[in-house]
Amino acid sequence: MSARPFVVTPHDVKPMSVLGIRITVLAANTATQGYEITLQEGDEGAGPPPHSHEWDESFYVLRGEVEITCEGRVTMLGAGSLVHVPRGTVHAYRFGAGGGGMLEVSSHGGRATEMFTNVAKEFPRADGDVPRLLGLLLENGVRIAA
Repeated sequence: MSARPFVVTPHDVKPMSVLGIRITVLAANTATQGYEITLQEGDEGAGPPPHSHEWDESFYVLRGEVEITCEGRVTMLGAGSLVHVPRGTVHAYRFGAGGGGMLEVSSHGGRATEMFTNVAKEFPRADGDVPRLLGLLLENGVRIAA
């Protein structure tokens, strides 16, 4: 099946809460037949732990500041900044003072939107059964770094 043109308006999408981060799927790979795009927004301090997965990811900061860690190197990015994270790279991020928002683009073959949907069902906040969360992430292609 080939991709069809589509338009997404604010009325078409609803954010889901994934470990306390508001994630809005703007383009799933099922629609694009390739890449994925999400809007990720969070309060100060919100963000995933160090992890890796088998898809590339790029983040474009729209507002606020975001602390990005890639392979142990920490960089504070402001609005208008972009970071590219190749597949297999251990990375994490945290929203800075006042929170923030960024676009996330995942490469062809990525499973980000599928993973976000599955995790949101059981873990809308960053609490709960940690072993179950780690298992669910692994089932969805994400490895938490030690």
